[in-house]
Amino acid sequence: MKYAFIDRCELDLPTSRLCDLLLVSRSGFYDWRSRSNKANQHKLNQQVIDQAIKLAFVRNKERYGAPRLTTDLNESGFKVALNTVAASLKRQGLRAKAGRKFKATTNSNHALPIAPNLLEQNFTCESINEKWCGDITYLWTEEGWLYLAVVIDLYSRKVVGWSMNKRIKKQLVIDAMSMAINARGNVEGLIMHTDRGSQYCSKKFQALLTANKIRSSMSKKGDCFDNACAESFFHSMKVECVHGENIKSRDRMREIIFEYIEIDYNRNRRHTSIGFISPVKYELLNAA
Repeated sequence: MKYAFIDRCELDLPTSRLCDLLLVSRSGFYDWRSRSNKANQHKLNQQVIDQAIKLAFVRNKERYGAPRLTTDLNESGFKVALNTVAASLKRQGLRAKAGRKFKATTNSNHALPIAPNLLEQNFTCESINEKWCGDITYLWTEEGWLYLAVVIDLYSRKVVGWSMNKRIKKQLVIDAMSMAINARGNVEGLIMHTDRGSQYCSKKFQALLTANKIRSSMSKKGDCFDNACAESFFHSMKVECVHGENIKSRDRMREIIFEYIEIDYNRNRRHTSIGFISPVKYELLNAA
């Protein structure tokens, strides 16, 4: 209390006189002020860090936790350590969106031919158009269900084809696959891995693969790990742009999913398996 009083009044009286009047040493007062200044500076620095981290958190639509935010901030020129980001998020009560489990959409109770499992959970690739995977998920709106089929290139984790429909029929996966083939071009010899769903086993879908000299591969029955990359994409998508949202119509859901796939995920989202960069950037950096 005495030191604080001297600090407030030293413009009116000399510091030495104030110290004598209050029976404190000048060295003690200067030591107290030095510690006080350091504490104030630390608080100011912390406020700057908190503000930068919160801005990055909001800019990334509250989807990133500490590891991705650290990479994002460092690349933007704001150098910060992982533990500093984690502590700031905790201090500010900021938590990345978290997900929950979803039911499977696969209907494998059919008599259609099943392709062998060529992938065997080996998701590594040397180049684009070597291994793709596909899957279907469902999205709830107040108008009813909207089904989404995607095709993912396992080299970069880029979504290269997708389709949405209110009906979960074979045309859904055919449209997504056709989009991927048209977008990527040279697909001869490629492995297309899916589950055993009737849509993927249909004659029309298999004919599309055969016509483009694509090899069909299918997961073992009931083994979600065989198609883990597609499952992971759907989990991230639902956590980051669907959970907690009251989506009125299928058209609005289409807009949300389009933006997520083509802008957020393919072009901006940092993916752990490819060095914390986006699929599009990964392909550009590794282009021949």
